[in-house]
Amino acid sequence: MSIQESNALHLIHVLSAVAAVGTIFYACAGAPETRKKTLMWSGITGLLVLLTGVRMWQAMYDFQGTWAVVKIVCWLGLAALTGIAYRKREHASLWIRLALGLTALALAMVYVQPF
Repeated sequence: MSIQESNALHLIHVLSAVAAVGTIFYACAGAPETRKKTLMWSGITGLLVLLTGVRMWQAMYDFQGTWAVVKIVCWLGLAALTGIAYRKREHASLWIRLALGLTALALAMVYVQPF
């Protein structure tokens, strides 16, 4: 993988992850009429996070390291939280804490790589 491709993938991955967490926050506070558009953006950003993450994992580690499986589980949790947040608004603080926790766990897996 070239350095340009690597930099572009990192940039898209991080920006998409920030946007994915942002859609969860917006789902906890936004008007119910915004559900369709927010879920659309959540899906787009979630797909970008997955595709860029798998490509970087393949190029940099040749699919080695089970720490990436934990990141995929975190991604699944984050992808589901936007829809759940719209349905169960009374638990908004729980969804925000879960989103921050899953994000922190995914970041820890990248930098620590314990397995």
